[in-house]
Amino acid sequence: MHKKTAAEQPGTPERGAAPIGAASDARASDPLPPDHRQLVDRQFGATAAAYLTSSVHATGADLDDLAALAAAERPPQVLDLGCGAGHVSFALARGGAGRVVAYDLSAEMLGVVAAEALARGHANVETRTGSAESLPFAASSFDWIVSRYSAHHWLDLPRALAAAARVLVPGGRLIAIDVVAPEAPLLDTVLQALEILRDASHVRNYRISEWRQMLTKAGFGAPSVHGWKLPLEFNSWVRRIATPPERVLALKSVIKALPAEAREYFRIDAEFGFATDCAWIEARKAG
Repeated sequence: MHKKTAAEQPGTPERGAAPIGAASDARASDPLPPDHRQLVDRQFGATAAAYLTSSVHATGADLDDLAALAAAERPPQVLDLGCGAGHVSFALARGGAGRVVAYDLSAEMLGVVAAEALARGHANVETRTGSAESLPFAASSFDWIVSRYSAHHWLDLPRALAAAARVLVPGGRLIAIDVVAPEAPLLDTVLQALEILRDASHVRNYRISEWRQMLTKAGFGAPSVHGWKLPLEFNSWVRRIATPPERVLALKSVIKALPAEAREYFRIDAEFGFATDCAWIEARKAG
């Protein structure tokens, strides 16, 4: 259920809310170029409902693990950063987290989250609009920040990680779950090519080595990493984001022409399906 944030209510802001007088929408100070924002809004606003029902996004052992971790630790304040259709928020809410802020660039996505949270009875889930690089929250606002399948759309991941560190309490937990690039340059290039053809708002799937460097620079301790393969059925993969027909044809052409090393690594099947690397990357803010 959508709840008014403290910035929308009279009185002293609660921990995690913007100071009095600050805009409740981060767009005024947002560093993203308008073209990229419009692209993200168009890509995900038009397909928001599809992400609510997508099996790739709505299910997974990682969601169950998040719910179990929330049940064990009961974090009082959690930010779902780049929440999409809200699956992390719902997992945390049912697990027993206190206040969960579902935060995303797409207002249409947040509308889906608010409606679904209401339907599921998650009164502790609220929504907020803005970019990952410019978080409209006071320092030390959150005990946890969780992001799932979102960071590869952020225009400036180092800046977003620095922003996350600012709004986490000392010792706060950051969990980033995303597709990651292989360390081998050929395989990295193949993955980025497929991603940008399928979704024009794609920025980059980062290598684990890059994540480690960026987290350290942002003020986090050494991360723990757990990885797995995520199989993707081609037709549902392109249909979910409404990839234009000419790009679907280009994707098939690229996949057909991939060298043997790439075909083996990504487990290309006869229907153009493949498997990507995913990782649960977890780190604590220093202090």
